[in-house]
Amino acid sequence: MAAKHKKKLEDLSVDEFLLSGFDSAGEEEFSDGSDNDTPQTNAVKKKKKNSDTPTTDMIDGKNTGKASQHKQQLSRLKNKDPEFYKFLQENDQTLLNFDDTDSSEDEDERKYHRLPSKLEDASSDDEEQQVSSKKSFEAIKVTDKMIEEWKSGLKKEPTARLFREVTQAFKAAVATTMGEGASQCRYKVSDSSVFNALILFCLKDIHKTMQRMLNLKPHNDPKKLVLPSSSQRWQKNQTDIKMYLSGVVQLLSCLTESTVISAVLRHANQLVPYFLCQPKQCRHLIKQLLKQWSTGEETSRVLAFLALIKICRHKQDTYLSPILKQMYVSYVQNCKFTSPNALPMINFMQRTLTEVYSLDTQASYQQAFIYIRQLAIHLRNAMTMKKKETYQSVYNWQFIHCLYLWCRVLSTLHPSDVLQPLIYPLCQVILGTIKLVPTARYYPLRMHCCRALTMLSSSTNTFVPVLPFLLEIFQQVNFNKKPGRMSKKPINFAVILKLNNVNLVEKAYKDGLMDQLYDLILEYFHTQANSIGFPELALPAVIQLKSFLKECKVANYCKPMRQLLEKVQENSSYITTQRQNAAFGVADAAAVAAWEKRVQGEGTPLSRYYTQWKKLREKEIQLEISGKERMEDMNFPEIKRKKLQEKKAEDKKEFKGLFESDSDSDEEDTGLTIKGNKAIADSEEEDDEDDVSDEEGDDDDDDEEEEEASKAPQPISSSALMELADGDEDVVEDLELSDDD
Repeated sequence: MAAKHKKKLEDLSVDEFLLSGFDSAGEEEFSDGSDNDTPQTNAVKKKKKNSDTPTTDMIDGKNTGKASQHKQQLSRLKNKDPEFYKFLQENDQTLLNFDDTDSSEDEDERKYHRLPSKLEDASSDDEEQQVSSKKSFEAIKVTDKMIEEWKSGLKKEPTARLFREVTQAFKAAVATTMGEGASQCRYKVSDSSVFNALILFCLKDIHKTMQRMLNLKPHNDPKKLVLPSSSQRWQKNQTDIKMYLSGVVQLLSCLTESTVISAVLRHANQLVPYFLCQPKQCRHLIKQLLKQWSTGEETSRVLAFLALIKICRHKQDTYLSPILKQMYVSYVQNCKFTSPNALPMINFMQRTLTEVYSLDTQASYQQAFIYIRQLAIHLRNAMTMKKKETYQSVYNWQFIHCLYLWCRVLSTLHPSDVLQPLIYPLCQVILGTIKLVPTARYYPLRMHCCRALTMLSSSTNTFVPVLPFLLEIFQQVNFNKKPGRMSKKPINFAVILKLNNVNLVEKAYKDGLMDQLYDLILEYFHTQANSIGFPELALPAVIQLKSFLKECKVANYCKPMRQLLEKVQENSSYITTQRQNAAFGVADAAAVAAWEKRVQGEGTPLSRYYTQWKKLREKEIQLEISGKERMEDMNFPEIKRKKLQEKKAEDKKEFKGLFESDSDSDEEDTGLTIKGNKAIADSEEEDDEDDVSDEEGDDDDDDEEEEEASKAPQPISSSALMELADGDEDVVEDLELSDDD
């Protein structure tokens, strides 16, 4: 029987079998290919021929398609021919288990789009869903009472459930500052006072709560951290702690008030061990710390650096290299412009970055080599191409501050066998920078390079020829020439790299240049003051200074240089006397080093003078950095005279006491006369200038000054003043202090 059914199935395909059809009584009819077909087989053929058009029959009072019709027939086949039905179940289940939906209708629906019978309201379903969602989820409003309950509960016994509630509320509070995501939080913080109370509570108490909850005790060594992951309760509370750490980082990213930022940074510094156990949150925290370190206020910078250095010390392998790279990039970005107000920030970044480099000399060497090489490539391109663009890539503040940074790093980390090979290429880059454009306009840049080389030479005990670049200026600048322009303010060489043509003819330029030469030569000689070869080292400078003093006729320039020459000669004589008593040869390097160390301990005349000078110089530098003006730069109030007014009896009583003594009248008259003489002297000095400014209105200003000087009162004796005071005319005039420039 099975073979018979199998033969029947082999003659028909699946589609032919499904379309072969059954009669209404459920009897199956198969055509054997003969011409003597029964009416039933002819009906089947006709039905098969028209199979492309959908047909429907009434079965059980329902309008169904062919697929459902075959489903009904197959179900009846189970009763009519159970053996064939069993055969189909064993060999091909797909013929029995198929979708009873109308395939033809599905095809029509796929081909053609049918409009719905009734248009629906677009907003009705959405509103109903929103209303239902609101009914199902309503955020709990945080109140002051809830915060007090949390606070008291955490003090008694910090549980995981209570800590989760606090972290959820903290997340909601932070979400309000971000402006998004607040609707998804379990709690809602809408009142500003509640927000402040919640944030203050978390910043003060959460760290202690987490320590008690995880049962963490501080390490005996304060330099070592106890990681929270070592606690047995870490896995249970890890999710809530992670949520809280993310909230702290988000809060730090959206704050603008410096005091609040400082408070959050202090809290983040406490949470560093927890951040180290969460790498993703730790990376986000590092990003915010770098931002505060480079652009924040002074307190925020320090706190951010403390957190960064703590992370680097305890996770050097993971975070040190990327943090060093990001800190260097931030340093370069913030050094693009330099001003008296920006100098403290730049110096702070240099010192702190140097401290981070000191954690690992191997990593520091790799980055120092790359970045010093990058500076050398810029210099090489400028020397070969000789274009304005390439010169500007070297003669800018970013390049100079990078040279300063690497000089400080190598000086601070000396002695270091790893970083020692970088001293020579760095010196070559700085010397090449000086020689690139050796003109008078770039003397300020030369001063910066010489100061960096002096620091590097003194800290690393490396001889660097700095003096030739300073002594060369005495030969290139004519200090005897009268200035062509009088400037109001001195030139601050600490915040400029280039001078313009107007600055080169000003008196302030030569005054500032002389001060810089004095400072740099004295500093360099101080670094070599205890050297056994100091007399030979100072000989070219002594010759150059003597030649300058012989040619220069300006007393203000000769005085400091003569004093410097005397101190250098005195130190040379002292070193010569000391080394005459030495009993070792020049080739004995160990004996020479011991001798220099002994001389340094005893002190030299130049070193003692430098110590006194440095104290005074630091005070002046602090005034310049703080932006305070010098006394000669301040605009003092001028004395103006009012026109003669009518005589008043009360004025007589008020000024009558001024004429009772000769000293008071003489002082008053002298003060007025000095002002007039000063105006005359200034006008005469401006007439003698070689190069007069091209600004409009200079002639008018000179005429006005001469008129004011001619109108200035002449000295009057006290007896004459007494006689005039008793007369009818009032010659005593009201004096007024004006702050007008």
